[in-house]
Amino acid sequence: MGRLFGTDGVRGLANAYLTPELALSVATATAGILAPTSAAPTGAAQGNGRRPVALIGRDSRASGEMLEGAVVAGLTSCGVDVVRCGVLPTPGLAFLTADYEADMSVMLSASHNPMPDNGIKVFGRAGNKLSDEDENAIEALVAAPATERVRPVGSAIGRVHDDVLGAARYREHLLAALPTRLDGLTLVVDCANGAASSYAPRVYTDAGAIVHAIGDVPDGLNINEGCGSTHLEQLQNAVVDLGADLGIAHDGDADRCLAVDADGQIVDGDAILAVCAIGLHDSGRLAQDTVVATVMSNLGFAEAMGTAGILVLTTAVGDRAVLDALRAHGLSLGGEQSGHVIFPEHATTGDGILTGLMLAARMAATGSSLAELASVLIRLPQVLVNVAVHDRDAVAASAAVAKAVSAAEAELGTSGRVLLRPSGTEQLVRVMVEAPTQGEADELAHRLATVVAAV
Repeated sequence: MGRLFGTDGVRGLANAYLTPELALSVATATAGILAPTSAAPTGAAQGNGRRPVALIGRDSRASGEMLEGAVVAGLTSCGVDVVRCGVLPTPGLAFLTADYEADMSVMLSASHNPMPDNGIKVFGRAGNKLSDEDENAIEALVAAPATERVRPVGSAIGRVHDDVLGAARYREHLLAALPTRLDGLTLVVDCANGAASSYAPRVYTDAGAIVHAIGDVPDGLNINEGCGSTHLEQLQNAVVDLGADLGIAHDGDADRCLAVDADGQIVDGDAILAVCAIGLHDSGRLAQDTVVATVMSNLGFAEAMGTAGILVLTTAVGDRAVLDALRAHGLSLGGEQSGHVIFPEHATTGDGILTGLMLAARMAATGSSLAELASVLIRLPQVLVNVAVHDRDAVAASAAVAKAVSAAEAELGTSGRVLLRPSGTEQLVRVMVEAPTQGEADELAHRLATVVAAV
């Protein structure tokens, strides 16, 4: 078996790669690392008078029902009490993990991936994503013979309960973070037929906005299908047709937020991050006048931040890398072009609904349109091509690819850049090119993509 954990948990085709057997094994291994005393055959308490507690949530895809049973069985077989939270956003589960003082939580979601995929995301205490060391330890236990594990028996086996208060607690948490009510704004929210469907429309409405919801009727099979943050066409049309002030798009587990302005133009994560950073900076709440972004952010983002007097700290791709930088430096805002934005004062991971609230609140506070606010970012033409490959590691080691990248970089000089990045969740290599003109960016990106595809 290759490495299990990618940039955001374990992910793959449900019931083919991500089978109930694998989910069971990951769950038991997770209990062994995050709650090791639970494996005692007598069900020994942790020293605080109770057994370990884990929360489990899922997005709306049908395979989550199947995998939930396997994860519950794995955790309870290790003496961990389980609280089933049902369908809810990933950041909602992270919040409840801290709010309930649970020892861990498991989210079943493949985020923006198509419905046939699913994934396992694990949070430790306080709703924090796992370290590389914890992930490696879990993988080692998954690979170890099951006969080496000690299991509790009798009354020491974990029990299962259903949560009935978590949804309201999470909604209250989001509204408590809102700096300005959204009265007077009309918005369209695309819930991706996912976990946001039962949360986002109500939260935006309770915040004062007039809300039109689309992609809010999940049936287990239609998550991310032609909707949500990876398919913005329906949202663009709806915003224009309804005369709304903005559109907000979430992905399947609602940890992302992209937006559409009143004219139907897309406002990506870079622009959202820029708007929020300037808002915090203007109010004196942007710690150290610094924002965290990743290597995928457009060069125009750094230029816009420089003009506003804001420093940019750049990290590797992934909201965990962003969060690590935020914590290490005591900063208050970071995010990705893909729409993961983290406000560490309020969340331990990217929270799409919280981001949508903050973006809309900036509009309400300034009286400006989204197009006006986003105009601070003048982006360099950028092309991102996702190239399907058989082996991401072979691409990274390819001399032909390295030669092609060097040639492209020499051609661009200091007027652009090239970035090749293997996906952490799929057999893809992402080819990104920024250049002075769209034509140059297109030509170079597709030239490199051809070389990558040939490996």
